[in-house]
Amino acid sequence: MLTSVVVCAVSLTLFWMAAFTLWWQMHAWRTPETLAATRFEPPSGDTALSFSLLLPARHEEAVLEPTVRRLLESTHTRFEILVIVGHDDPETAAVAERVAAAAPRHVRVIVDTHAKKNKPKALNTALPHCLGQVVGVFDAEDQVHPALLAHVDHAFRATGADVVQGGVQLINFHSSWYSLRNCLEYFFWFRSRLHLHAQKGFIPLGGNTVFVRTDVLREAGGWDPDCLAEDCDLGVRLSSKGRRVVVAYDSEMVTREETPDSLLSLLKQRTRWNQGFLQVYRKRDWRRLPTFGQRMLARYTLMTPFMQAFTGVIIPLNVVVTFLLDVPVQVAVLTFLPAVTAFVTFVFEVVGLHDFGVQYGLHVRFRHYLKLIAGGPWYQLLLAGAAIRAVWREQRGRNEWELTQHVGAHLIREDVTS
Repeated sequence: MLTSVVVCAVSLTLFWMAAFTLWWQMHAWRTPETLAATRFEPPSGDTALSFSLLLPARHEEAVLEPTVRRLLESTHTRFEILVIVGHDDPETAAVAERVAAAAPRHVRVIVDTHAKKNKPKALNTALPHCLGQVVGVFDAEDQVHPALLAHVDHAFRATGADVVQGGVQLINFHSSWYSLRNCLEYFFWFRSRLHLHAQKGFIPLGGNTVFVRTDVLREAGGWDPDCLAEDCDLGVRLSSKGRRVVVAYDSEMVTREETPDSLLSLLKQRTRWNQGFLQVYRKRDWRRLPTFGQRMLARYTLMTPFMQAFTGVIIPLNVVVTFLLDVPVQVAVLTFLPAVTAFVTFVFEVVGLHDFGVQYGLHVRFRHYLKLIAGGPWYQLLLAGAAIRAVWREQRGRNEWELTQHVGAHLIREDVTS
């Protein structure tokens, strides 16, 4: 009897967790009006704001120069680029100095002298040097659309926002089976899920293509130097203060990036993000959100690593219990409820992959759909492993920054021709 009760409770919990996640993931596609509202409004033509664009780069000499050159092509005229390099990274520093010398009116190099380096410390190093009215953050491998700043400028002025979060999209879906799923994950997150969070008044900001009014950012004290998800933490703190965040997504305007170049790199990246979410949860800034609904959404979102770790452990046990133990038929049927949501999720993912290809002009072939479906369980296993590792690291007090390397895979046009 007790076994049946436990199995039913676990199955229903997994079902509702998956159902809520799927419902939020599909937020942007609920109505045509909702989908239309997620896009940038066309800029009015005039520009009023000035931008300080922060570009932290550590061991990024292979991809830094194309990123800066792309930013320099911006149609907006009032911007500066602050490239932040470590004092112990001469290769990246040399590239930064070279591009700064070629465009001294727009590019400056800031040196981070912290003994232990990470992204938030680099960003905080540059914050006192920012001259613009708005601070924007990009990563060293980003491909940024030349018209993005003009659209962001208009979004600030048209909405009165304190923060504008633009879209980020991993693009090299052709590189590996997990790259395909990683790209689609970003597509749903930035295309849809973040818009729901902005609407609800609680948002874990993305790591780049995020723009914050400089005075608001300084009042907030910049980024938490010890947090492994400094972007999420900043979003939670600004949400708890009632700051207005606007999210805009346009496939033409998104910042294009690459997926991690190996499974180990992806595992470490997800571990870092998950552990960062746990750190933000433990800081409890989310408890200052004004409504019960916001606090519950925050609790659920920030506890995602615990839930992924839980599912990674409990689903195999649930299957074993179902097939090896003598349980009533009704209980056995209930154990298949999570499989129903998994099937529906697969259907939406197939449709989403088609839409992804259409939006970005990418040649999605039949084999890619097969890889998407076949790789689903393995990808979830990897995410569960990263969540378990994050929980373990957090309990052990290990919070060193595991850097994700970039090789420029998103610059290869194999996705169009293959």
